[in-house]
Amino acid sequence: MLKRIAQSQPKITTDNHAVIYYVLGTLIALGPFSIDMYLQAFENIATDFHTTKHAVELSLTSYFIGISLGQLAYGPIMDKYGRRNPQLIGLLIYIIAAFACYFATSLTWLVIARFFLAVGASAGMVASKAVVRDIFKNNMDVARAMSFLMLIMGAAPILAPYAGQLVVNHFNWEYIFLFLGGFSILMFFNVLFLLPESSTPNKKVSLKPLSILDKYIGILSNPEFFTFSIAGGFTIGAMFAYVSDAAILFQDVYGIENFGLLVGLNALGLIAGSQINRYIIKKIGVLQLTLKISIMLIIIAVLFLINVLTFNNFYASFVLLFIMMTFLGFQNPNCTSLSLNPFGKKAGRASALVGSIKMIFGAITSGVLSGIGIKSALPLAIISLVLYILSALLLFRYNKRVKLYRNR
Repeated sequence: MLKRIAQSQPKITTDNHAVIYYVLGTLIALGPFSIDMYLQAFENIATDFHTTKHAVELSLTSYFIGISLGQLAYGPIMDKYGRRNPQLIGLLIYIIAAFACYFATSLTWLVIARFFLAVGASAGMVASKAVVRDIFKNNMDVARAMSFLMLIMGAAPILAPYAGQLVVNHFNWEYIFLFLGGFSILMFFNVLFLLPESSTPNKKVSLKPLSILDKYIGILSNPEFFTFSIAGGFTIGAMFAYVSDAAILFQDVYGIENFGLLVGLNALGLIAGSQINRYIIKKIGVLQLTLKISIMLIIIAVLFLINVLTFNNFYASFVLLFIMMTFLGFQNPNCTSLSLNPFGKKAGRASALVGSIKMIFGAITSGVLSGIGIKSALPLAIISLVLYILSALLLFRYNKRVKLYRNR
């Protein structure tokens, strides 16, 4: 059946770009729903499993590990077999893992099930970026398409905390994963019937581990890819540090019990930044705008750290976090498009490695915060500032080298 549908699937034309955006946007939405929807349930999960909220953060860490390793696996698979069929397999893994989370009877079970949930979700993250790179030709079009995709899935991080709170208020926390399982079934049929194949399968691609490792090392050794993927990884690591620490930050540090609105508003800032970015890059250029935003992120992180060390005022912290997330809305799509630029249509593995690098930093920062285990905003402030400085150093080092090369 799958083979017959694959043979009769629609072709990519300018007329069906909107449908493709819809499918890819909803696939990406699985990520924020899988993370933001269950943040509200940390306390309930900790109570049921007789543990602490910091220990529950390990289920986020395992998710980030799973989504980073999963993307590395899907990259060569999608280069060999195309984008569409591996995506269907990924969704099947996600569906099974979502129901495994629903039936979890211990934190260890939940942590392991969340790992496989991430492995399934990673297929959509690889496919969405690779399909965009398949369709569009130049750097600016890719950046604009990435920003538009963030608008399509923009409701997810805003609605997810509300949906999670609704479930927690009226049902057990396990029903969050029942919802995610049902949502992923809908996504499966969207891909099956609406998403055309954007890449010609290449049977010559080897799936041998050493060959895969060699290819990834080759991609990472590209100076342009290394600079923008690692720089973007640093800033996304800071964002996931905030996400993993949100329950403790708002509930335990600032005493805000129902913090879903706050998480949603910060997500709105991320989306607003990504959409403004679509228009500003036409005038400033992708690289120059990214350099300017990196400086702004450092300034905001310094102000956030000063506030935490002195007044530790909730309103100041929230405003600064909102601005920080807005600037990340500029940084993320730009770094992604710049890192994929050298690879043209051979973007499957590069797309996978970009996403994996981001999630590796997410796993590290969430793991560090879980290990520190203190109820304070100070670790988040320090981690954010350090990562933004490292990101800026990489970007300006690359820009300096480009200028020297041009002046020769």
